[in-house]
Amino acid sequence: MTAARTRTTGTTTTAGTTGRETTADGGPGPAPARRPWISARVRILLWLLAVMAVALGTVATTTRSILVRDVDHRVTRLLEQETGEFANFVDRGRDPATGRPFTEARRLLKVFLERQYADPDEELLGVVRGKVIRQDRDIPSALPLHQDEQALRRITSGERRSGVLHRPQGEVRWARVPIEPGGGAPSGTFIVAFHADREQAGPQTVFRILLAISGVALLLTCGIGWAVAGRILAPVRLVRTTAAQLTEQDLTRRIPVRGRDDISALAETFNAMLDRLERAFAAQRQFVDDAGHELRTPITIVRGHLELMGDGPEEREETVRVVTDELDRMSRIVEDLLLLAKAERPDFVTPEPVELAELTADVFVKARALGERGWRLAEVAEGTVHVDPQRITQAMVQLAQNAVQHTARGTPVHIGSRRSRTGHAVELYVADSGPGVSAADAELIFERFRRGTARRGSRGSGAGLGLAIVKAIAQGHPGGRVELRPTAGGGATFVLVLPESGAAHSEQEEEDI
Repeated sequence: MTAARTRTTGTTTTAGTTGRETTADGGPGPAPARRPWISARVRILLWLLAVMAVALGTVATTTRSILVRDVDHRVTRLLEQETGEFANFVDRGRDPATGRPFTEARRLLKVFLERQYADPDEELLGVVRGKVIRQDRDIPSALPLHQDEQALRRITSGERRSGVLHRPQGEVRWARVPIEPGGGAPSGTFIVAFHADREQAGPQTVFRILLAISGVALLLTCGIGWAVAGRILAPVRLVRTTAAQLTEQDLTRRIPVRGRDDISALAETFNAMLDRLERAFAAQRQFVDDAGHELRTPITIVRGHLELMGDGPEEREETVRVVTDELDRMSRIVEDLLLLAKAERPDFVTPEPVELAELTADVFVKARALGERGWRLAEVAEGTVHVDPQRITQAMVQLAQNAVQHTARGTPVHIGSRRSRTGHAVELYVADSGPGVSAADAELIFERFRRGTARRGSRGSGAGLGLAIVKAIAQGHPGGRVELRPTAGGGATFVLVLPESGAAHSEQEEEDI
């Protein structure tokens, strides 16, 4: 007995051995908070939606970045093209009025602008002494550059040849080429500006469309995923429902198995577990029923003799004898019932390689001590078999004991082993020359507490569990069974048919039955 160490803090006491909290007055403390329960179906759907959302968001963002980069490249090429054409015109251009090179910046800019066809969002300007020279057309911008004097001053007064203006009216990408005509003529500046708002709106529009499509795809995925997850997890829910409905009194429910996947394998495994549980509970109930049924009679006999026992020595001696005999019978019944209960366990038999001839000889030697019968070792098969030698010996001795109980002294009893006709099994048998077994009793005698009709010459007083034990031992070996066959000339032959796994064999005949 161990003492429970406790830790008291404030008004609660935590029991060191149980981990439960109690209040200062000894009452139970607050129950621990339970985590919210989320079904597997919802978790699968949430993970699917999360992965889909990340994937679709990544696609939309990447597409937008690519489109924005293409816009930047296109605008940059356009600015480089316009400034390159103007620089080439400055070097090689001729005034159409004189046919000679330009000498004035204003005339140069005017002629060049008259010959250019700009894009809708492109604005070509010339600035000479603060005055703007431009093409006569409308610019789709809230504030064209030629009307923004502050922006023009920033462009013309700086040293940079290109840049970006971030204005409330929109972004403007620009490039400029200074003009130095020489000869004291006033200098000027050629400016090409691109209003990028509409071009940049394209990627944004595509991005919003992709987001909308992604939203619709997520909704469809949500619906389809919910249906598919429900269909896939239906057997799992059925397993949970079936497990919740199982009771000790009803273990017959099974899960229908459909398909050949992990879920069907789970259902098969669960059904196999239910089969084992049902067999275990059935064996337990049968053990209790059998014990109660068979032990009631000897207990009644013992109680009756003890209650009626007199004071005389002879009467006491007789009572003690009867009581001892009944107690021995009760002990044998309990041992047999326990053995039959263990037959449902997977470790009931422990097969190992055994020499068949040696096993047959051992059984024969042990059987000869059971009674004065005409014991004969009929035939012995050679080779190795994979069986439990102790259980097989127990079953064969039980069959020999059964033969002793139903035959008279000196009656021949044959014990032997042989290969089956198919060559895939070995047979160990006990054959007697007694009254035999009627056809009506042939299927009953292997059941518990079924002795069949009285057989001539029977001396047995058992509980009717011997042949049931033999059947359990035979069936404990995979593919094993016990058979009842008639003996030539009269009698019964009980045969243990066991699957063979062993080396080469030969059969030695010593005596025919």
